[in-house]
Amino acid sequence: MVEYILLVVSGFVAWIVSTVGGGGGALLLVPLVGFIAGAQAVAPVTTLATMVAGGGRAFVFWRDIEWSVVKCGLPGALIGGFLGAVLFSTAPAEWLQIVVGLFLISTVLQYRFGRKQRTFDVAKWWFFPAELVTGFLDGLIGAVGSVMNTLYLNAGITKERMVGTKTAVSLPTHLVKIGTYTTLDAMTGNMWLLGLAAGAGALASNWLAKRLLRNMPEMRFRAIVVGFMALSGAVMIWQQRDSIVSLFG
Repeated sequence: MVEYILLVVSGFVAWIVSTVGGGGGALLLVPLVGFIAGAQAVAPVTTLATMVAGGGRAFVFWRDIEWSVVKCGLPGALIGGFLGAVLFSTAPAEWLQIVVGLFLISTVLQYRFGRKQRTFDVAKWWFFPAELVTGFLDGLIGAVGSVMNTLYLNAGITKERMVGTKTAVSLPTHLVKIGTYTTLDAMTGNMWLLGLAAGAGALASNWLAKRLLRNMPEMRFRAIVVGFMALSGAVMIWQQRDSIVSLFG
């Protein structure tokens, strides 16, 4: 019972941080899920939690969704998420996680700690290949949604619009991944209960998180998003410290 209570509380806190930080809440659950159920449970459990939380978030942020971006990005996310989930149980993903982590850390310099508004111009069609790659990595590694923040920031989609649009793209993708994990027997045992527990806590946080986001200045939001991306990257690299040590050991 204690582990479920911890997941509910962690889900609540993680998705408040996720909303304010432009995503990546699932990454905060990774250490706890790994400790409770093992590393192989991380991607399925965090995907289920994100899907449950995303239903409430889509409702709360419905009016803020940029549907032109969803139209471009959702097909790529669905294809990438399916392929990543299929390869989840067989492909070695340690070094991919390290590369993604290094990219996320580099965003601190790219955006000058949030003071720089954009680093390059973005066309809407870019969201298809970007979501394809991100969806694949998310299905394979789990919790890499922060990677897309670079594209959203450079497209001028921030605050409520970023959160709502990312949710509209990710929600169907997570549903596809859950179906794939289940079909391939990667979603087993008590993973369903663990994911639902974390998702319930996350679901309850959506309304409070939107109030916080509404009152937040634009520049502060960008600074938090960039800082959280860098923190997410550092956590991802730390999780693979054994692989790095073995390379130089």
